[in-house]
Amino acid sequence: MKLPEIPVQSWEDVSALFEELINRPLNSLAELQTWLKERSALDAFLQEDLGWRYIHHTCDTANAEKHQLLNFFIQEIEPHLAKFADLLNRKMLSNPFLPEITETGFSVYLRNVQKEVELFREENIPLLTEIQTLSNEYGQLSGAMTVEMDGKTVTFQQAAVELKSSDRSKRREVYIKINERRLQSSDELNTLFDKLLKLRNQVSIKADCSNYRDYMFDALGRFDYTPKHCFDFHESVAQHIVPIISSFEKERKDLLGYVQLMPWDLEVDPLLQSPLEPYKNSDELIEKTIEVFKRIRPDFGEVIRLMKEKGHLDLDSRIGKAPGGYNYPLYQSSLPFIFMNSAGTMRDMVTMMHEGGHAVHSWLSKDLNLTAYKSTPSEIAEVASMAMELISMEHWDVFFEDESTLRRARKYQLEKILSILPWIATVDAFQHWIYLHPEHSPEERKSEWIKLFRKFSGDVIDRSETASYEPFGWHRQLHIFEVPFYYIEYGIAQLASIGIWKNYKENPEKTLLQYEAALTAGYTFTLPELYEMAGIRFDFSSDYIQELAAFVKNELDQLS
Repeated sequence: MKLPEIPVQSWEDVSALFEELINRPLNSLAELQTWLKERSALDAFLQEDLGWRYIHHTCDTANAEKHQLLNFFIQEIEPHLAKFADLLNRKMLSNPFLPEITETGFSVYLRNVQKEVELFREENIPLLTEIQTLSNEYGQLSGAMTVEMDGKTVTFQQAAVELKSSDRSKRREVYIKINERRLQSSDELNTLFDKLLKLRNQVSIKADCSNYRDYMFDALGRFDYTPKHCFDFHESVAQHIVPIISSFEKERKDLLGYVQLMPWDLEVDPLLQSPLEPYKNSDELIEKTIEVFKRIRPDFGEVIRLMKEKGHLDLDSRIGKAPGGYNYPLYQSSLPFIFMNSAGTMRDMVTMMHEGGHAVHSWLSKDLNLTAYKSTPSEIAEVASMAMELISMEHWDVFFEDESTLRRARKYQLEKILSILPWIATVDAFQHWIYLHPEHSPEERKSEWIKLFRKFSGDVIDRSETASYEPFGWHRQLHIFEVPFYYIEYGIAQLASIGIWKNYKENPEKTLLQYEAALTAGYTFTLPELYEMAGIRFDFSSDYIQELAAFVKNELDQLS
């Protein structure tokens, strides 16, 4: 099969390739296996084409040409792909030689294909196209948000650096400016989400699902857990994690000597020491990341070095750039792309460790037979990244030469890995409510968000001055707009990453071998099997959460 050049200019560039796959006779096991590999190569080619369009757009959301190139693929190519994917899936499932394929991972792939066929409705194609087009508007709206600081126009990420300032009035000023600017776009974001909500609900109805939540559980291939597991996770976090976070906040309040702890007091060092500065610019961040990864495994450092050499790193925050960070796997060329919004903070350094973990995962699984094997579910993909954050901590002296500063950095990280769990529970619980109540009004949505936010926020922080911002806090979470229901995975993976780090402290070499084995396997095993390969349990029960939280708390006590 000869593939055209990227980017595809029209559907006609690839239509003949799909027609040939549809019409090709498959009269033996060998012919079926060849067909599967050629279909996989075509999938990798097109996913890479879409990937570069998405990367270029998020790196420069104000560029109309890049925006149009992405929309062209979404609107003119993907509708055809959806239709042909279903035809190819059905051709494969009906082939008499299919039961003879016994290679590792094929049964996992097969159950995903069967679920795709079950969910597919041709009448949903234009709805899904419209949803994807609308979702990209979130990045444009967010990328355009800036504030004025000291006579300069800066991004939120650049402004947020001042939240670490020892000058409390400065912190308050920055916090207010960021939230006032976000508030200015609240009506636009609400309107955008209302459109998405309506379309998503229509998709679930046409797919004969009770609601969009259930549709997405199937679409995301959540074979190994149910909504009840998510609800149990929410309650376990409220019971076991929120009190720990409240204790962190009380300690912070006491150390700062404040009568009230305000939302703009959460990033400053509690002893009013200078902010941690792990690197001066993105070049230094890259070089230090390479060194840290080399210490863990030489091959890990080589992955980041190759990405630097090939221009697969865009790290600095700038106006017009989409928010957030990601590692985009590029299945045809194998080398992924890291995108983030660095402003020189400790959190940015951790983000680089996180995305670097994803990159290593992409690289380790690059030689698997089928593209589908390389496309791992988030529940294991986020283990790769979150575990790397913690494993890399053992080598953070590359960033912090002074022992006391290094201890501060590790303490910051351990507090954050627990602090994120209530936010994950909030966002996930909110999404369950949204899609189980699709006819809700904006006011009801606002009320539900406030209720959940307060449930998982504790009562230490004084939010009296910021009450007007509270109803729109969910607007800053891009997953709600762009990738619905992709968020509980962070919570599941955070628990797993703590388990891996616990093992690493006990036996580093064995743990790294297990970590590599699980990542190299891609998606050729079920999630419980992949977790077992990594030396941990696929478990987010109350007892397990309590056990791991106690371990982290003990490690924190040793750093105090």
